[in-house]
Amino acid sequence: MLIGGCQQSGADAQNAPVMEFPRPERTVSAIGDTEFSTEAARDQAGEAEYVMDWAGVQLGTTVADIGAGEGYYTIRLADRVGPKGRVLAQDINRGALDRLGERVTREQLDNVAIKEGAMDDPRLPENSFDRIFMVHMYHEIKQPYAFLWRMRPALAKGGQVIVVDRDRATHQHGIPPKLLFCEFESVGYRLTGFTEELNLGGYIARFEVNGARPAPSAIRTCASRYPQS
Repeated sequence: MLIGGCQQSGADAQNAPVMEFPRPERTVSAIGDTEFSTEAARDQAGEAEYVMDWAGVQLGTTVADIGAGEGYYTIRLADRVGPKGRVLAQDINRGALDRLGERVTREQLDNVAIKEGAMDDPRLPENSFDRIFMVHMYHEIKQPYAFLWRMRPALAKGGQVIVVDRDRATHQHGIPPKLLFCEFESVGYRLTGFTEELNLGGYIARFEVNGARPAPSAIRTCASRYPQS
């Protein structure tokens, strides 16, 4: 499955104006550094291996790495999925993507493509990914309902979204798990797995598509159900 061209179908449905979606009515973390921690520290803790094992990433898997930054997961995913798999590294930081592109070229990773996304739209090709990774970045999305709604068609049949984050208030670079679950549920996903067994702290949640995608105007926000201090 080729993802380098990243052409979307169903563009009319995907291009619903952002004002049609509800705002999250919660704080949003400022966009931080493109590195969560040093690669050496994360490797020593076994972070990527644990997450990829837990997510069932194997040879031939097609993965989108959303908010890829400097490419910590992109590089390790590329090795895990092998030459028959594909990894699409996406970010809104053009500078980070340029640096990642240089690294991909230097390491001759022919199974990696790079794409610039938007604050409210990951701009992913439809029906393309077995897994979508969102690692330590979900709390920085300013329009989560629009983002998740537009991301949903990118999952292949049986595809899963893997979120790694911390149980903190959203202005402190994290998101409480129950609030995360609620926001995904509001856009037509269901929680299928959860664990807090990460050596560097935080948690992993797994979601799959559930039922029909709601109309943007029908999305019920989570603010009243999960208020934050």
